Amino acid sequence: MSDVISFLPPREKVLARRSTIIADLADLLPADCLVHEPRELVPFETDAFVAYRRLPLAVVLPHNTAQVAAVLKYCHRYGVPVVPRGAGTSLCGGAIPQEDAVVIGLSKMSRILEVDFANRTATVQAGVTNLSISDTVGPEGYFYAPDPSSQLACTIGGNIAMNSGGAHCLKYGVTTNNLLGVKMVLMDGTVIDLGGKHLDSAGYDLLGLVCGSEGQLGIVTEATVRLIAKPEGARPVLFGFTSSEEAGACVADVIGAGIIPVAIEFMDKPAIEICEAFAKAGYPLDVEALLIVEVEGSEAEMEAMLSSIVEIARRHGVKTVRESQSATEAALIWKGRKSAFGATGRIADYICMDGTVPLSKLSYVLKRTSEIVEGFGLRVANVFHAGDGNMHPLILFNANDPVEAAKAEAAGNEILKLCVDAGGCLTGEHGVGIEKRDLMLHQYTRAELDQQIRVREAFDSQWLLNPSKVFPLDGRPQTAGAV
Repeated sequence: MSDVISFLPPREKVLARRSTIIADLADLLPADCLVHEPRELVPFETDAFVAYRRLPLAVVLPHNTAQVAAVLKYCHRYGVPVVPRGAGTSLCGGAIPQEDAVVIGLSKMSRILEVDFANRTATVQAGVTNLSISDTVGPEGYFYAPDPSSQLACTIGGNIAMNSGGAHCLKYGVTTNNLLGVKMVLMDGTVIDLGGKHLDSAGYDLLGLVCGSEGQLGIVTEATVRLIAKPEGARPVLFGFTSSEEAGACVADVIGAGIIPVAIEFMDKPAIEICEAFAKAGYPLDVEALLIVEVEGSEAEMEAMLSSIVEIARRHGVKTVRESQSATEAALIWKGRKSAFGATGRIADYICMDGTVPLSKLSYVLKRTSEIVEGFGLRVANVFHAGDGNMHPLILFNANDPVEAAKAEAAGNEILKLCVDAGGCLTGEHGVGIEKRDLMLHQYTRAELDQQIRVREAFDSQWLLNPSKVFPLDGRPQTAGAV
């Protein structure tokens, strides 16, 4: 499997200067900011897409924007590739390095710089974890809405790079909907500010361009994010169905009726069993599919919304309706969902897909997903953000079996193509990275992809930033990744 997806060949001129580059970086940075011994580089050789590994040339761990700018200016001058890294939770290989690259890890940039309740914003360094923002502002009645399953570990810089979402993105949107401004260092070391505490900026929406650009336009070092007041109340409810198709159809009808809960999460039977065995959340085990629907507001608002949702669910043969009866029970329900990826890892190796489909096609795509994986002789557990059609099928396989590993990757590619063919897209929140890079031409025409490449080159004409990611290696400009 490790040879299926290719990387750009290392730049020989850079490799030949390795010792000089390390010495120069040591002059630029404090001693605690540079990692270069081979055994110390091992933790940085991959991210959560663990099938692929490359030892970087060196790793720098800056404390501030000025240090990031100094390193980028140096790398730009000498043509050294750079791979930005947050917490390494990327599921698409977005932070996997290569042998000629310097990794810039932002884990030391972990300070919350300002909380402004009057303007409902927080300004943080890029290495701040997602959950720590809500933990900080929670006592004052606020929270930061995007909540990826990895929110305990993942950082704001990585969230911005991949435009991450989470269970509550149905109502509150993904990262781009909650991001107001960034401080970003360009490849030549120039520092720019985009956006701010205000709602909108004059000129081109460069902030929207940066969010989701996967570290190929610059490195975000600080971000200003939107804070939201906590709702009066919130209540998750479990809906059990006799088939995944009925559960999918129910989701489409709920959204089609104009009802927008704060979250609608889906699990099929394998995922239910895996998560329940781990979290003991009280999930029903006698159903084929489960929806976790959370509503919020006043008691009257929640009751009215739930009444409408239950009525729709009954039209789809709902078998179980169970409301949480306490804060503890509600926390357990979400613990099961948030633990899905880790709980699955206890029983098998897996790769997690990230295609997004129109809700009207959800039932069809669920059925075809099972057929595709079964056709490769493998198993799948589906757990995903159903309200916005962001699917996360977990394809189970044995990573020590090269044949099974290749089958898992092939099945994943077929599922992503299915999502595109159904009117959806390759990624909802995980990004393209290396995983989906060679499928980009399945979604875009050559002309569309070339236009995106021209935008990328306006920021980084030497293709030094995260060079092996996002765009297919074939068809790039001749200067891209030149050795």
